[in-house]
Amino acid sequence: MIRAPRPTTESYAETTHLVLPNDTNTLGNLFGGQLLKWLDINCAISAHRHCKRLAVTVAVNHVGFDRPIKLGDFVTIKSHVSRGFSTSMEVWADVWVEDQQTGEKIMVTSAIYTFVAIDQAGRSCTVPDVIPQNDEEQRRYDGALRRRQLRLILSGKMKAEDANELKALFADNKS
Repeated sequence: MIRAPRPTTESYAETTHLVLPNDTNTLGNLFGGQLLKWLDINCAISAHRHCKRLAVTVAVNHVGFDRPIKLGDFVTIKSHVSRGFSTSMEVWADVWVEDQQTGEKIMVTSAIYTFVAIDQAGRSCTVPDVIPQNDEEQRRYDGALRRRQLRLILSGKMKAEDANELKALFADNKS
């Protein structure tokens, strides 16, 4: 069954966490694994909101640890489905830290997760595609197919010569 595309806005999820002592290493920085846990939960909510099905994590395509997140920081994670494929979805998340003195929110990293929708019997099922709502979402949507092809090549599920979107990207940059 083909499901009608859905606006990106319907998959938005946002959570805010306070970094407590139990969440930190001996330097007072947030454990990377704790951030991954928070990201996985937030992204799972976005995936579920998009397809209205149980969704399971199949890949963490990218997470950067660009700056330490400190004890006492407020960490906000905003996620949305950036593109739907036949049974999988790419979910993009941005991580923000709030300066407690000024209230300024600083983006510290982004993450890209892949989820598969499953039915009650545990079988994968179709998901709707995405209708981007702004230029940034359109940019993420357009890049999702290239990121998917790269992930499939790296996992041995696709041959490099079959990755037409990636080949086109490199062919465009030869001139």
